[in-house]
Amino acid sequence: MGEEVPEYILNSSVEKLSVAYDSESAAYQTSTNFANKMYVVKGSEYGGNSPTNVKIFDNITRSWIIPTVLGMKPIHVGGHSAVLLNKDRILIVKRDSELDDCIWFLEVDTPFVKEQKKVFGTEVVAWSKGVAGNAPKPIVISGPSGVGKGTLINKLMKEFPSTYGFSVSHTTRAPREKESDGVHYHFTDRITMEQDIRDGKFLEFASVHGNLYGTSIEAVEVVTDSRKRCILDIDVQGARSVRASSIDAIFIFICPPSFEELEKRLRARGTEVEEQIQKRLRNAKAELDEAKSHGPFDHLLVNDELEFCYDNLKKLIASDELATPLHRSSKLYCNVAFKYSDFSKRSYKYPVHSAMKNSKILVSDVEFKRDKTFLHCGDKDLLLLDISSLKGGAPGRTRGLNVCPVESSGGCVNGIAQL
Repeated sequence: MGEEVPEYILNSSVEKLSVAYDSESAAYQTSTNFANKMYVVKGSEYGGNSPTNVKIFDNITRSWIIPTVLGMKPIHVGGHSAVLLNKDRILIVKRDSELDDCIWFLEVDTPFVKEQKKVFGTEVVAWSKGVAGNAPKPIVISGPSGVGKGTLINKLMKEFPSTYGFSVSHTTRAPREKESDGVHYHFTDRITMEQDIRDGKFLEFASVHGNLYGTSIEAVEVVTDSRKRCILDIDVQGARSVRASSIDAIFIFICPPSFEELEKRLRARGTEVEEQIQKRLRNAKAELDEAKSHGPFDHLLVNDELEFCYDNLKKLIASDELATPLHRSSKLYCNVAFKYSDFSKRSYKYPVHSAMKNSKILVSDVEFKRDKTFLHCGDKDLLLLDISSLKGGAPGRTRGLNVCPVESSGGCVNGIAQL
């Protein structure tokens, strides 16, 4: 957009990975080529809360494009490395970062990004934080009003408080007496929430009495990050939205023993006038029809007798394939750079800026072999990063990273050829 194109970009080949330090803006930036475009990722060298910036250089028109950036951005990349993976995302490794915050993915051509390009009508990229290990699948529980799903969920939470957790919903309404932000709801303003909805950050949302309510992807991921299985109590429309997202979940629909019994339970509550009851019954009829036909649900449970249904719910969840517990790293600091070879077999290494010479943390190489990446941490520690089983993605987490220690000697990798 009128900005002068850096010389290192103009002179770089399509295959070559470029890394540079911009002394004028005190920032590191990498350029990664894909489909006649160069994706430039730029991060400030200095501390603070500066997010990473992304822009695109079109190699055909020789012009800059400012993309729509979705997902939660990494904060302050004071030196990083980048490499294209699977022809649809860029692996970003932050330097001077804790292990559980150093791996990020910038999606440039994934199914999610392709869909968002249609929505926005512009170039789109999307950030996703990489998380080691797999995670327990969230559980989506739906059912018509009066079916007893709230009672079932409360029993599950009470019996297994350390196993299950609720995502905290967002709302634009004002907090009521004794309600705390981040506990009962994430209270926000309408402009912010509407923008986040447009940016694809919400799994589902609805307008109720003039206020917006919704479940953000980040709220679900936070529960999962805490090693708990997130339970979402949402309607059929919300379940469809979750099914269409990158989140891998279990979908359970709670059915009444009969429509007549459902109406009896609704009237027994004595909390709604006749008009409200009729509206709930109409909604229930539509939800039941969808759940029993082409709905998004994996399992249907009939709540005829509460304890029997609750036992079946526990058995159903237990029978699901349990995910590997989340990997939790120590406060380990990684300084990473990629060793990359072009067709002439020349090696390009990450340049060390003079400001880093006195740092107690040393910058090392990353070796690639059979979809595996070796991270050098400090002077001697070496970790194997396996990226062959990625799951999820933007605008949530990218999970499935496997990290394990590897023996090293004198800063060199031992036994790579045997892997």
